[in-house]
Amino acid sequence: MNASKTIGVVAGAGPFAGLDLLKKIFEQTLAVKDQDHLNVIGNFKAAELYDRTTYLLDPSLPNPGTAIANQILETEKLGASVAGIPCNTAHSPKIINKALEDLQAAGSQVVFVNMIQETVDYIKTVLPDCRRIGVLASTGTYRTRIYPDYLEQDGFTVLQPEEDEQRELVHAAIYDPVYGIKAVGTGNERSRGDLLKAARLLIGRGAQAVVLGCTEIPLALPDKEIDGLPAVDPTLMLARALIRTADPSKLRPM
Repeated sequence: MNASKTIGVVAGAGPFAGLDLLKKIFEQTLAVKDQDHLNVIGNFKAAELYDRTTYLLDPSLPNPGTAIANQILETEKLGASVAGIPCNTAHSPKIINKALEDLQAAGSQVVFVNMIQETVDYIKTVLPDCRRIGVLASTGTYRTRIYPDYLEQDGFTVLQPEEDEQRELVHAAIYDPVYGIKAVGTGNERSRGDLLKAARLLIGRGAQAVVLGCTEIPLALPDKEIDGLPAVDPTLMLARALIRTADPSKLRPM
C-alpha cells in the first residue's frame, strides 16, 4: 500500500508557473519508473484566481485568498493532503491569511506548505554567509515587503530595486502584454535582459545572492547563478518541500 501523501497544487497562479512547479516536483522525486512518482493533483482554474498584484494595489477588488482556498479544497476532495501555490505574491498576509482562514472554517485537514518560509529556510541553512539578499519580485510582493519581513527578522539585509527599476525592468518583464513572461511563457531576450539588468544592479549594491521572488522569473532566468552568485528559485524550494512533506524518502538529494 502506498503510504505517500498526495500533493495538491493551485497551479493557475499563473499557469506557466504551475507547469514549472509540477515539472520540478517530478524532477526532484527519486523515481526510476512512472509508478515511483508521487500522486500530484494540479488545479489550473486560472480564470477564477484574481491577479494577486492587482488586488494588493487595489484592495477593493475580490481577495484571491477565497479562490485559493476553494481550489485547495477541490484538490483535497480528490485526495490531496499536502498543498502549495507557486505564487510568491499569494503569500502576502492579506491574501494567504484569508485562504488559511477559509480552509480552517471549512474543516480542511490539508497541510499547507509556505513557499516563502521554505525559501528563507534554504537561505539560512545553505547560504548562511550570504547576509545581503537581493530580491526580484512582482510589484505586489515588492510593495508588501514579503521577503524583507521574513528575512530581516533573521538578521539578513534585503536589497530591492528602486521604484523606477521595479516598474520599467521587473514588472514589465513579468506583465508586459507583448514580451512579458505571463504573456509568452518563458519570456524572450528583452524580458531576460531586463531581469538580468535588475539583478546586476542589486549585485552592484552589495547583494550576495538574488531571490527570484516571482514564480515567472525562473522561467526567464533558469540559471543557478548570476555573475557567479547564487540565484535562489522559490519554485524549486516549494517543489522539494512538497515532496519532503508528502514522503521524505522520495526526495532527491540536491
